Amino acid sequence: MLQKQIKHIDLDSFFVSVECRSNNQLLDKPVAIGGSGDRGVIASCSYAARKFGVHSAMPGKLAKQLCPDLIFLRGDYDSYTKASTEVTQIIEEAVPLFEKTSIDEFYIDMTGMDQFFGALKFATELRTKIIKETGLPISFGLSNNKTVSKIATGLAKPNGYKYVNYGDEKTFLAPLSVRKIPMIGEKTAENLRKMGVQKIYTLQEMPMQLLEAAFGKQGIMMWEKANGIDNSVITPYVDRKSISSEETFDKDTMDIPMLESLMVSMTEDLCFKMRKENFLAGCVSVKIRYSDFNTHSQQIKINYTAADHLLIPQVKELFKKLYHRRMLIRLIGVRFSQLVRGHHQIHLFNDTETQINLYQAMDHINKRYGNKTVHRAVTKGLKTKDFNPFNGIKS
Repeated sequence: MLQKQIKHIDLDSFFVSVECRSNNQLLDKPVAIGGSGDRGVIASCSYAARKFGVHSAMPGKLAKQLCPDLIFLRGDYDSYTKASTEVTQIIEEAVPLFEKTSIDEFYIDMTGMDQFFGALKFATELRTKIIKETGLPISFGLSNNKTVSKIATGLAKPNGYKYVNYGDEKTFLAPLSVRKIPMIGEKTAENLRKMGVQKIYTLQEMPMQLLEAAFGKQGIMMWEKANGIDNSVITPYVDRKSISSEETFDKDTMDIPMLESLMVSMTEDLCFKMRKENFLAGCVSVKIRYSDFNTHSQQIKINYTAADHLLIPQVKELFKKLYHRRMLIRLIGVRFSQLVRGHHQIHLFNDTETQINLYQAMDHINKRYGNKTVHRAVTKGLKTKDFNPFNGIKS
């Protein structure tokens, strides 16, 4: 049986690197994307800025205090998307199976490569090719599973690589902080610290049953990852072009408050789906089908986002412009298109830290307890026929 070889790629400080590619005067300077307003939040920063303690999701005001010479840039998501596409195309031409998890992060299945070429040699040459053709710094980790490779990439940064031989996973992980395990956040790390667990080797030695009793299924996953066990597979990369939802009513209606509540609910669901799968939308469309079966739609281009509070007003405004016949409505739909990969919180350049934390908390609750566990009050009690918020997903 072939031994798995999974490569994890991460483009170093991606947004800043793209800006530096366009303006080499920014090289080796403390640079931050976003966060320039009084309540703005840092989306990304250079390694020169990180030396001062600046990091992503930090309020821009605090970042400026830590680094008075910090250069703030508004950011250009279109150029970031273009750069990401350049890298994606190079990878797509070079390997048969890869997964793109965000705008700047990839997993590549290199299993079997050792028989013909050498997985590490091929991984190194692919990295060199990407750097040469795009001018962007890149780091990678290579091991037998996703978790270990991702952790290895983090240790290889900036602009380096790290290979973990098969059988060395536990030894490699043992001296590291438990925070290096991707699924362990600040709160979980604090709970582990109270149990006397700060390093991965302690987690490795703990009985799995104890962690399960303390953390449920998450405890089992933590124990497995700490011991270098991760059987998750590469999901083949197929980029979606749009995501949509529509509702056909049993009885035609002119109930505008109900229609607006339904559109809010649709938008919430679609935004949650996009954030869950790391998509951002660049275009919003609303569709109306009247009782006489005449169908009309209208769309508008927007700055890339997956934030409810930015998209809901756009949907409502399009509906107001579209609904002018004052006739009974048979169907209504909402569609987000021109999808690109990216984490939603990174692109809310002028949002507060509180706003970002709110989205993260809502998404965490809805992922754990089911969609719509937390939702806007206006959609409470909304009942529709067979409403499926993801029934129009297209690739």
